[in-house]
Amino acid sequence: MSATAIQRLLAWAIALTLVALPVVGLLNGWYAADRWPVRQLELQAEFANVSAEQIRAAAAPAIGIGFFAVDLAGVQKSVAQLPWVEKVEARKRWPDTLVLRIYEQRPYAHWGRERLLNRDGQLFQVPGAPEIQGLPRLDGPDERIAEVINFHNEILAESAGSGLKIAGVSLSARGSWTVHLDSGADIFVGNDHARERLRRFLQLYPRVAASGQGAFEYVDLRYSNGFAMKWPGQDPVPLTPPAPPATPEHVPVEDA
Repeated sequence: MSATAIQRLLAWAIALTLVALPVVGLLNGWYAADRWPVRQLELQAEFANVSAEQIRAAAAPAIGIGFFAVDLAGVQKSVAQLPWVEKVEARKRWPDTLVLRIYEQRPYAHWGRERLLNRDGQLFQVPGAPEIQGLPRLDGPDERIAEVINFHNEILAESAGSGLKIAGVSLSARGSWTVHLDSGADIFVGNDHARERLRRFLQLYPRVAASGQGAFEYVDLRYSNGFAMKWPGQDPVPLTPPAPPATPEHVPVEDA
């Protein structure tokens, strides 16, 4: 390559650099930040559990930075770390506005002692979670969340009209189910044929409730041919569901 060609290439490289540097500097906020700063913060949120003051404080580092230099991903990450925030969308609007759309967590149930489940079946944790009222209380291995939610929904449907108020369900590490009632009583269901056992008990419970013995402490369904109930101040009472009607036998009639 001739010296003239090399000189031309160098000249083009220098020219391109001179053109690109101002653009790069502008986008990275190296200069002109005071000329086009972000002056306004527009918030779009429910403000149910997250306040505007909290959001502004988390986004404050972006205010005053050059419009083109604002790190949207960084702002999203900072605001998303606030309790109760599920997702953040950030965008810029010319000439001086940063727009944030905040989606708050919508709790569906308690999960264990400290955590909550949102409506997408995802776990999250916020201060004061154990004291939140009005949510079902679910528990179990984290990898079986969907199974616990499904079982709880099935139990709610099965128990409708029984007079029992379901407060929640839990699944042990060994796969044993327990149903928790609003009265504080428990129904120990076990792991084998759990749905069938609970269904049989719910069918019989109206007769038990009609006996007038009042609220029970617990029911243990982990028996092959019945269950046991415990009332305050009494020993557990074994109960056996009534046997289904026998099927009539068809005896062949001999010819006379």
